[in-house]
Amino acid sequence: MIVLSFFNFFPRSFSTLRFFLALLWLAVAGGCALLPDEIDPTKDWSANKLYSEAKSALDDGSYDQAIKYYEKLDARYPFGRYAQQAEIEIAYAYYKSDEPTSAIAALDRFIKLYPRHPNLDYTYYLRGLVNFNQGMSIIERYVPTDRSQRDPGAARQSFQDFGELVRRFPDSKYAADARQRMIYLRNNLAQYEVHVARYYLRQGAYLAVANRGKYVVEHYQQTPAVPDALDLMVQAYQTMGMNDLAESTSRVLQASYPNHSKATKAQ
Repeated sequence: MIVLSFFNFFPRSFSTLRFFLALLWLAVAGGCALLPDEIDPTKDWSANKLYSEAKSALDDGSYDQAIKYYEKLDARYPFGRYAQQAEIEIAYAYYKSDEPTSAIAALDRFIKLYPRHPNLDYTYYLRGLVNFNQGMSIIERYVPTDRSQRDPGAARQSFQDFGELVRRFPDSKYAADARQRMIYLRNNLAQYEVHVARYYLRQGAYLAVANRGKYVVEHYQQTPAVPDALDLMVQAYQTMGMNDLAESTSRVLQASYPNHSKATKAQ
């Protein structure tokens, strides 16, 4: 070892000095093990104290601090009187801290453990919000962007979460907002299919274009994406020489959306 090599530089006449230096080195090397562990200021806190501090931090917007307190509360008092409310509030703290995976896990755990809880409607609403905003940057949350071009996975899950809320708790105070968000999500999901169809059109995959357009017409009726989908179907059918389908689709487009800027008349 380097330390022993260092000691070998001393002549044997300094054996006593070498001995004391060796002891000093051992004392320094083992010093860390002798130091007491870092003191946790919350170690003697009651469940009430932990919950109060966590809630205070949550209300102040100190979400990371709130999460720490809630996690300690859950670890020390998992079945106490504050456990249920803490499960909901830590999910919200995770959501505000941009930790969607942890938020969803906390909400799923709550739904499983407390299926008859009076605030169950809120858990579905919050779950919908988490998925609604999942993957969005801070800029996207405050600056208008075309969210229909993003991966639709989280949007579909959000739509399902809000749908579950509306189905199970139609009179919930969160139901009205959930319905509005569902309309927005449905429109975006339909527009996403149109974006994909246009990509296929550029690639020359005309059958895929027609199928995507048909899917929009059948599954997303009364959304703004329907006329675009019909127009893409007309273009695809014309290119593939399916003139009868092109003409019938064009008639539907012109009859239903006569003022649509991209209405195409089949030749």
